[in-house]
Amino acid sequence: MTSVVEVRGLRYRYPDGTEALRGVDFDLQAGESVALLGANGSGKSTFALHLNGLLEGEGMVRVCGMEVTRATLPAVRRKVGLVFQDSDTQLFMPTVLEDVAFGLLNLGMTSEKANQRAQVSLEQVGMSAAPGRAPHHLSAGEKKRVALAGILALEPEILVLDEPTTFLDPPGQRALAELLRNLPQAKILITHDMPFARATCSRAVFFREGCVASDGTVNDIAGRFGWDFSDR
Repeated sequence: MTSVVEVRGLRYRYPDGTEALRGVDFDLQAGESVALLGANGSGKSTFALHLNGLLEGEGMVRVCGMEVTRATLPAVRRKVGLVFQDSDTQLFMPTVLEDVAFGLLNLGMTSEKANQRAQVSLEQVGMSAAPGRAPHHLSAGEKKRVALAGILALEPEILVLDEPTTFLDPPGQRALAELLRNLPQAKILITHDMPFARATCSRAVFFREGCVASDGTVNDIAGRFGWDFSDR
C-alpha cells in the first residue's frame, strides 16, 4: 500500500519549554483510518498539527510524497483537511452554503463553481437541504457535518478529526461513524471514545508523554490499556 503520511523522529518543544513530542515515528496508508489514543497532554493534537505545517518541529514529516516545509505548505494544506473539536471555530459565515464554499473562494474558484461544489459536499454529508440555514441554528451533529463538508469541498486526501464526538449524543455519534466509514480518504481520528474508535478505525496508535507507546488494532490497544468499550 501507498503511505500518504510518513513521520520520522518528530520532536517538538513549546515556547514555555514543554517537550510535547519526543521522537515520534508514524505511517498512514492510503484509505486507512487510524485512531490516536492517549491521555490529555500526551501529544496527539500537537502531532496532528504538524501534518499540515501549523506547527514545525524537528524530524521529518512527509505528506503525499512531499516533505512538509515552508515551500510546500500550500500544496500540503490542500492534501490534509483538519476538522476541529469545536465546529463553531470553523463555522462563521451567515449561511451554511457560504461556509462550505469559503475555502474554495479563497483558492480563487468562481462563486458559481464554488457553490456547485459546496452543494455536492453538503449532499455527501447528508445536509443537502441546509444551504440557506444559519450555522448557529444547527444542532451539534449538523454543525459537525457542515464543518466536514467545508473540508471535503477542498478534496483532501487525508482527513484529521480532533475529538469528533464532542457535543454529540449517541445517535449523532453513530451517524457520524457511518458517514466517516463511507468516505474514501485516509483518516486520523483523535479520540477518547473507544466505541467510536472501534466503529470507525481498524488501527490505533497510543500516545504517552509525547511518544508512541503502542501501535496495533483497536481491540489490541483497548485490551492492553484496560479500556471497556461500553465506557463513554
